[in-house]
Amino acid sequence: MASGSGEGSGFPADDYESLIATTDVELLKRAWRNEKAAPEILQYQTALVQRSREQIQLMEETVEEFAENGTDPLTVSLYQMDLDRTQFLLRSYLRIRLQKVEKYMFHVLKTDVWNRLSEQEQKFAKRCTDDKEKHLEQSVLSRLPDGYQSILKQSIASEEDDMVPEPPLDTFVFCKSKGSIEAFQLDDSKEVVDLVADDLYVLRYNSVKPLVESGQIDLV
Repeated sequence: MASGSGEGSGFPADDYESLIATTDVELLKRAWRNEKAAPEILQYQTALVQRSREQIQLMEETVEEFAENGTDPLTVSLYQMDLDRTQFLLRSYLRIRLQKVEKYMFHVLKTDVWNRLSEQEQKFAKRCTDDKEKHLEQSVLSRLPDGYQSILKQSIASEEDDMVPEPPLDTFVFCKSKGSIEAFQLDDSKEVVDLVADDLYVLRYNSVKPLVESGQIDLV
């Protein structure tokens, strides 16, 4: 079917598939899938989110105009379905990110993950940490002995922030390579594998993290 669509549109099949794969809806779907599968917060897709919002606004205006002009209900329904799909992807993408911010808020604030957030997400993270610190201080920490009142450490004897939850980067994830990647080394081991395009793999996130960030691999 993809090949037929390509021929009917005047594009070679490969070019048509590439064109479809780079539409904003497909890019948003890819960003949503990666964010959902990754154990950590990924880089915020500023330009893509802005374009998606503009596209949603345009589709809303189009659906409203069609409804007022008495356009065929089937056509209106198809446009509405496309609108609903894009809204779901965008809302879910943003919601997943906020859930991760809330879960790993202190880790986010003390690492370079902070730079991956949007301005609004940074405000949310700061508000969450301030509220949690205030709540714990008033309800628990103020009643503990000196040396045990830190929200980040079990005691003053702790050298690291051992009370801060961190994302499990060594967890296994399903992933698919966009192209062939030869002699890819897993973790710090000496094991080397060749990744074949479009084949499905189960690997530790730590191993494929650079490839996810560079866009060479998609999580599924």
